[in-house]
Amino acid sequence: MRFEDPLIVIYVFWSIPIIIFFWIFFISRKRVCMRSFVSSSLWHEIASSFSMRREYVKIAFLSLSILLIFGALARPQMGFQWKEVKRKGLDIIFTIDTSRSMLAQDMSPSRLERTKMAVGHMLKQLTGDRIGLIVFSGEAFLQCPITLDYEGFRVSLSDIDTDYISRGGTSISEAIMEAVRSYEPGQRKYKVLILVSDGEDLEGDALKAAHIAKKENIKIFCIGVGSKGGSLLLISDANGNKTRIEDRNGQKVISRLNEKLLKEVAFITGGAYIHSSGTDFGLMTIYKDKISIMDKRDIGGKMHKQYNEKFQIPLLLAIFLLIIEPCISNRRS
Repeated sequence: MRFEDPLIVIYVFWSIPIIIFFWIFFISRKRVCMRSFVSSSLWHEIASSFSMRREYVKIAFLSLSILLIFGALARPQMGFQWKEVKRKGLDIIFTIDTSRSMLAQDMSPSRLERTKMAVGHMLKQLTGDRIGLIVFSGEAFLQCPITLDYEGFRVSLSDIDTDYISRGGTSISEAIMEAVRSYEPGQRKYKVLILVSDGEDLEGDALKAAHIAKKENIKIFCIGVGSKGGSLLLISDANGNKTRIEDRNGQKVISRLNEKLLKEVAFITGGAYIHSSGTDFGLMTIYKDKISIMDKRDIGGKMHKQYNEKFQIPLLLAIFLLIIEPCISNRRS
């Protein structure tokens, strides 16, 4: 025997003394009202036909029916069968820019932290899709291989920062090529690459890599983070003091969003581009409008325990008691 919602059983346990207190209060209040209305000398004569024992039986029936209803709500289950649950989904790889330009704070708290929060939120909407994670700056690294383990992916996501890859710079082409190598070989469809970056491609040929991805039937959806006007790059020390990043000539570094490149990469592969704003990051918009309506493949079945529901038993008993209770008179025969 198990309960699908065991919390209700706990609530029932704590409600028993409340129910007992309520009925004791009700009966005592009823007696006080009757004695205030009837003289004490006439009390036994008028109430001689009243049976307190039957009144207790009626109260017991009502109380038990309430407990049985709560028991039915807890969904008692007994026995089970193994049932195969089929999963349909896509292979989705999140590719996140971890270059120093992602430290810009034109998105709160920063471009990178805002990206991590948005990806974490999107995970809650996924069910059968397999997911992977690639981080890149001057080179790309497969942080989490394609998997159905969402919690493992979440741990990998929380670990990334701008110091994760030692080689500086930004190479979107390396990120795309790493994704091409990461997908399961032989699959001609069902491949989605979500690229989150400010588009500052400092090395490589992102458009050439996009054409290679197209030949592999990979659709790339680009999220452009940052403002077109640009933002100063700041770093914080251990005390929280912020210092601006400067180049070799001592000039302050400003990171600007390169929408043109990201739009071209998405267009080549048949994907889509969206500019992330402060209120709407854009991931959920792309998922609902584009990705969720794509054809999905069978990712594999999973054996699942299907328990036999037994809530009908306490529910029927409760209904029976509620029907019987009004039929019981509180008068002696």
